[in-house]
Amino acid sequence: MLKLSILFFFLIPTVLLSQELNCRVIINAQAIQSSDPSTISEMEVAFSEFLNNTKWTSDQFKVEERINCNIVLTLTDASDPALGQYQASVQVLSSRPVYNTNHETILLNFGDRDWVFEYVNSQPIIYNENSFIDNLSSLLSYYALVIIGLDYDSFGRLRGEPYFNLAWRVVTNAQNTGFIGWDQFNSIRNRYWLVENLLNAQMKPIREASYQYHLQGMDHFLENPEEARKMISESIQKVLKVNQARPRSILTISFLDAKTDELSKIFSKGDPSLRKRTYNMLINIDATKRSDFAEMIK
Repeated sequence: MLKLSILFFFLIPTVLLSQELNCRVIINAQAIQSSDPSTISEMEVAFSEFLNNTKWTSDQFKVEERINCNIVLTLTDASDPALGQYQASVQVLSSRPVYNTNHETILLNFGDRDWVFEYVNSQPIIYNENSFIDNLSSLLSYYALVIIGLDYDSFGRLRGEPYFNLAWRVVTNAQNTGFIGWDQFNSIRNRYWLVENLLNAQMKPIREASYQYHLQGMDHFLENPEEARKMISESIQKVLKVNQARPRSILTISFLDAKTDELSKIFSKGDPSLRKRTYNMLINIDATKRSDFAEMIK
């Protein structure tokens, strides 16, 4: 997995419109010996323009309010390059700014190994919320909507609901197409289960935790770091309770994948008892990350 710091270092604005996303698409085609570099470059531009130029919500965004994200595709196979048939492993990352700072906090860090799509130069990519057009448009639309929903959740309690419902519609429309990653049976950590978790009533405390973590915690960290740490620790308690009911769900895993480095830094300072309590909660959620959180109890 590429280091987050490297990815976001290379993230640059791509459009100056009022749309919601500022998404950089990076395609690694080293494993595809027969790939044409010009095709890959054109693919990067086409994917980025689709994500950034499509109007996904009815809200107006200022340029500086657009949601920063990266979608990194590593092409793993081109079964018929002449027909533009590709397989890829993909990492999706999104972030949002922390109020009154230059810091960006990660909202999504999600790996998807089940991308299969067709693309030829100058092919239009079209989003239709009511029907399946092709797998490529569905894949890109799905992640655009999930990214937007997570961003909205971080600014208002459960505000991302409309966009997760639209992402669920993308999943539903793709159910009978035969493309991997859209159904509930092949994996418990795919696109189906991510949005299922986001809409599942039992999992909503994690979404509420995102609001508390970001708007009530991170956005006040500069002015009152100890109170911010308390809010963030309380948000982790919500995640812990969900994990006790549904251990190792994809939404819980995704939350920690986005927040591990940040949490370790936040709780490397501050009240020792709060640091220890938060550390214990995190280890109860995912014991495999014990070494990642070790700084919290030094």
